[in-house]
Amino acid sequence: MDRIVAASRNKHKLKEIGAILSKFDMNIVSRDDAGIEKFEVEEDGVTFEENSFKKADEIFKLCGEITISDDSGIMVDYLNGDPGVYSARFSGKNATDKENNDKLLKLLKDVEYKNRTAKFVSVITMIFPGDQILVARGECPGKILFEPVGLNGFGYDPLFKPDGYDKSYAQLTDKEKNIVSHRAKALNKLERLLSERKTSKKQI
Repeated sequence: MDRIVAASRNKHKLKEIGAILSKFDMNIVSRDDAGIEKFEVEEDGVTFEENSFKKADEIFKLCGEITISDDSGIMVDYLNGDPGVYSARFSGKNATDKENNDKLLKLLKDVEYKNRTAKFVSVITMIFPGDQILVARGECPGKILFEPVGLNGFGYDPLFKPDGYDKSYAQLTDKEKNIVSHRAKALNKLERLLSERKTSKKQI
């Protein structure tokens, strides 16, 4: 079984990604479990792809094993795509979810509902020894609500209503969210890419 070293420490993310990787005889471990104690990356890329790659590449340089990383955030059309890659630090380096949500609501204070279109984006990068790189991007379109709704989820989830639903991300059950979410879509694409990789290896 191949070991995959993740840049993330988020147990929820590791569980979601691990469920996909296990289908390909791969076992995911956090960077802590891999013995990587000192790990700091300046996420200065202008796209989710750049930041996702940068984190996976830095981990790869430290361990030399297959690595995986994801970068995600929300893009609001009225704000020309912001907060985008700055989603987690929209109100400052150590901003809380509430501070970020409050800032977003303030910026959209006088914007009509029809113009509050947005999308959540997730990009997952896997780097293999031998320079092979897999990149999977998932998006979920929707709108920004006028106030937080729901107690599940984190980040901007209480403010985001995905298209086709009358509930916010934070009101969806895990089952519902795993169908529609940006990360679920990225994971589905990653599964297809891993299937293609497995098929191509058999043909060599």
